Amino acid sequence: MTDFEQDSVFEGALRPGSLSEFIGQEKVRAQLSVMLSAAKMESRTPDHVLLAGPPGLGKTTLAMIVAHESGSPLRMSSGPTITHTGDLAAVLSSLIEGETLFIDEIHRLPRGVEEMLYIAMEDFRIDIMVGKGPGATTVPLQIAPFTLVGATTRSGLLPAPLRDRFGYTAHLEYYEVGEIEFVIRRSARLLGIELDASAVNELARRSRGTPRIANRLLRRVRDYLVVHDSAGSRDAVNAALTVFDIDDHGLDRLDRAVLTTLIDSFRGGPAGITTLASAVGEERDTLESVVEPYLVRVGLIARTPRGRVATPAAWTLLGKERPSGL
Repeated sequence: MTDFEQDSVFEGALRPGSLSEFIGQEKVRAQLSVMLSAAKMESRTPDHVLLAGPPGLGKTTLAMIVAHESGSPLRMSSGPTITHTGDLAAVLSSLIEGETLFIDEIHRLPRGVEEMLYIAMEDFRIDIMVGKGPGATTVPLQIAPFTLVGATTRSGLLPAPLRDRFGYTAHLEYYEVGEIEFVIRRSARLLGIELDASAVNELARRSRGTPRIANRLLRRVRDYLVVHDSAGSRDAVNAALTVFDIDDHGLDRLDRAVLTTLIDSFRGGPAGITTLASAVGEERDTLESVVEPYLVRVGLIARTPRGRVATPAAWTLLGKERPSGL
């Protein structure tokens, strides 16, 4: 089994299976609970749900929970894999009544696919084109009532007609350190890892407010403890994260590369996101959806109309002397 497959297995094992087990996002959990309970009491299909927020905060897990709490099967897909209207039609026409359809990265659906989805979400119908040229006709096909759960890290890219067809939109926020500590304790218990309170706090503090990152770092700490036959102390966590290039602020190699490039190559900015991505050898989407949100949140870079700018805190963090006049 590859490392990726092992990580996927562990990630699946650590996912909570119900809203009561889900840690954090209290407002979202409370709102979903009311919506799903009402649908169950009235024996109807729950409204469509849009989950928006940075990666790793639990959107896929919540989609699974929506299906579980509704007592329905879950069908999973993603925006990049649905490239033609025929792909979507094949998925929608095969749904059974009450099924939950999860589309990750829904903002990446092609425009034609989005337009077919509008009708399916609202009227539970798709229009099939039969024939070609002047003789082509459109045949309406009824589909089973279903619940669409869409996930996006870029809600601003969704067209208004698609956003408006979701009955409920949840905006997931980064977790506080205390909430991440709960996540780590639960995952450590499931994985059979013993960590003292100071070790849990240190790991949570460097997890960037993101459960997925917390669980990933926990697995790396576990590897370190196994190899070195060490107790789960704060010192062991520090040593493990040093090996895996996670600094005291939770920044990894790519985060530091972005900050260093912004300061050394662009005198702190402004620099366009595409130019910055090219300079560090990464995809623009990676910087926009993974790196930038956290660096902005902790005050190390700022977005301006002219591009990204390193803040005074970033210069201080890297031990750089900020030129006068900047």
